[in-house]
Amino acid sequence: MLTQNEMMQTIDMIDNQHLDVRTITMGISIRDCAAEDVQVCADRVYDKVTRQAEHLVRTGEDIEKEYGIPIVNKRISVTPVAIVGDSCRTDSFVPIARALDRAAATCGVNFVGGFSALVQKGCTKGDLTLINSIPQALAETELVCASVNVGSTRAGINMDAVRRMGQVIKETAELTKDRGGFGCAKLVVFSNAVEDNPFMAGAFHGVSEPECVINVGVSGPGVVYHALKDLGPDAPFDLVAETIKKTAFKVTRMGQLVAQEASRRLNVPFGIVDLSLAPTPAVGDSVARILEAMGLETCGTHGTTAALALLNDAVKKGGVMASGHVGGLSGAFIPVSEDEGMIAAAQSGVLQLDKLEAMTCVCSVGLDMIAVPGDTTAETLSAIIADEAAIGMVNNKTTAVRLIPAPGKTVGDIVEFGGLLGTAPVMPVHGESSAAFIARGGRIPAPLHSLRN
Repeated sequence: MLTQNEMMQTIDMIDNQHLDVRTITMGISIRDCAAEDVQVCADRVYDKVTRQAEHLVRTGEDIEKEYGIPIVNKRISVTPVAIVGDSCRTDSFVPIARALDRAAATCGVNFVGGFSALVQKGCTKGDLTLINSIPQALAETELVCASVNVGSTRAGINMDAVRRMGQVIKETAELTKDRGGFGCAKLVVFSNAVEDNPFMAGAFHGVSEPECVINVGVSGPGVVYHALKDLGPDAPFDLVAETIKKTAFKVTRMGQLVAQEASRRLNVPFGIVDLSLAPTPAVGDSVARILEAMGLETCGTHGTTAALALLNDAVKKGGVMASGHVGGLSGAFIPVSEDEGMIAAAQSGVLQLDKLEAMTCVCSVGLDMIAVPGDTTAETLSAIIADEAAIGMVNNKTTAVRLIPAPGKTVGDIVEFGGLLGTAPVMPVHGESSAAFIARGGRIPAPLHSLRN
């Protein structure tokens, strides 16, 4: 039970510290929408998604009004389209992407995820068709998000898929160059992707999930930041960790309340609460500023990885006590363009791509929302993906890459996406070639510790 003082603290968190539920995401299975004709499949997908998610947005808005809890996004995720599309006799899944986009618009949601393929060990015809369809699909739609899982601890890394994804990112940037390469902001390349992630752009409804489910993603970087500022600069790390744990507990309890209420009203099973700290470009809602509150002059300097490791671990420990079903990614995100403090650190030159890569060893996901020069080669993009996939594979954790090779931009330029996607300073990459490395193809074998049976 919460005390009156704790209730007042939670109200203050909402009013003054950017506490919110970042998303209610409805996962929908579309496996029964398969058909040989791709347009028939697309029509079935549209009909099912709009039927299942018809009341999602209104329900979220009602909960917001009744409980006074901001719910920033309402979203949908579907079964990886490559699985459903395997039955289609076609060389393009763009009609399915268009159907998903129309369904998302009809339901009034912010994004729909699941234009996805899982190819960590190899590709089917449907997987290849989906991957080849990504650039056009993301260029022709506004709300569709895509993801491809190229590696896992159990399977290793599919380097043929890694090579192709570097090319796909370049093609997507070119087709959306009038918007700064915006299509790439809706494309994630994963290692060890999870099936119940409610956050975009990497959300999809896994094959082991039920017919329909409600997952909730909470957020509270501002709350953690204020708690550490109140703690003072001399507190030992034991107390810092304990403070973060208690704060994460309160944040997750709020998410649990919203998730259960949405589940009850929609008559859909409750899945998980993802307790990730997801920043925004708003001042005071930054993961970077939390790390600086621990004593770092600027995020990215020496000590940043240790501070992030403490933060990620304490968030998980506090959140897991507040909900019986914690899942998704859960921890701390470090998307550069979506975090005011990360933007400032990158612009100052302190936060570089190599340091961000080191930080991904201990964060929730990986190299997220990073703009690089528009002339960055596809092979270099593939090599960055390979590095991140290796970190995920060896450390048995989810890692991901969301890179934007900004057309016509160079180091020091700014790419504006607006809204939650924020502002991306173009960061330098190494000029030395990785082309011969990427050209080898094949599969990097799984590590020894994958043999757990």
